[in-house]
Amino acid sequence: MELNENADLESGQVEDLRGATGGGGFGGLGGGGGSGFGIPIPIGGGKVGIIVTVVVLLIMLFGGGILGRNLLGSSGSGSQQAGDTTSLQQKCRKENTDRFKSADCRNYLYVQSVQTFWKTALPQFYGKAYQQVPTEFFANQVNTGCGAADSGVGPFYCPADQRVYIDLTFYQELSDRFGASGEFAAPYVIAHEYGHHIQNLLGTSDQVSRAQQRDPGQANHYSVMLELQADCFAGVWAKSAATIKDADGDTLFKSVTQADIQQAVDTAQAIGDDAIQKKAGGQVNQDKFTHGSSAQRKQWLLQGYNTGDPRQCDTFSGAV
Repeated sequence: MELNENADLESGQVEDLRGATGGGGFGGLGGGGGSGFGIPIPIGGGKVGIIVTVVVLLIMLFGGGILGRNLLGSSGSGSQQAGDTTSLQQKCRKENTDRFKSADCRNYLYVQSVQTFWKTALPQFYGKAYQQVPTEFFANQVNTGCGAADSGVGPFYCPADQRVYIDLTFYQELSDRFGASGEFAAPYVIAHEYGHHIQNLLGTSDQVSRAQQRDPGQANHYSVMLELQADCFAGVWAKSAATIKDADGDTLFKSVTQADIQQAVDTAQAIGDDAIQKKAGGQVNQDKFTHGSSAQRKQWLLQGYNTGDPRQCDTFSGAV
């Protein structure tokens, strides 16, 4: 993977909340906190975090996954604190020749690439306009439309305020605990989260929510289908990543290689439900799967990449 040092990074792609004070407590599993999307993993000190995506409220209600009570709380107001993105934009401007040595600027580019792709692909494949939303960089804790989250939470999408949230220190945890150290793990994570935004825009998330409420016994199964589709959407973006351009016609990525795609596959496999359960020291229990096995995550990520067509990401028809 090679990034284009001449690429222009547009304003509005990322908001930096790291200088803001995150408020709100963590009020347990009570209702009213909305829902978010992230993947549960055990981390140190008895805390429970999430990696990439889970339907948080529904998992809370129906008991799947390995979620802790300090994941997304409902006691916060759900209002967003203001951040100062000026310094981030200065840091990531084209004139700064070292900008892509920073994870801040690399992730800024990943977000722009994914959103630029869907701006064209959503109307092309589904006849629906894309609604651009920012990614929020945060540290320590943050208020969202889905409630309050702390730094034990990895990247997640909140449909209530239609934003992606990420504490960039998450990538080190992903590498240290799960061995997913390749650089393309990060854009895969971002693309997966925006896959949930696409599901929200298409109404898929609401359909799944209603189905889970009608049939709680199948709630985890519906969650798996939703998560695998987001993996597939990430693969669809990756297929076109090297061709996506900024407003001046310069590509954002100079190249995306097969080695990069393999890094995304390795990451997807590392956070399969069976892999997580084994790392947690337990037995593999398919009834507790909420995101799919390592094999399923690889299968659907490659389904998206090989076809380049999000319409081929129908995880809801037949067996996944």
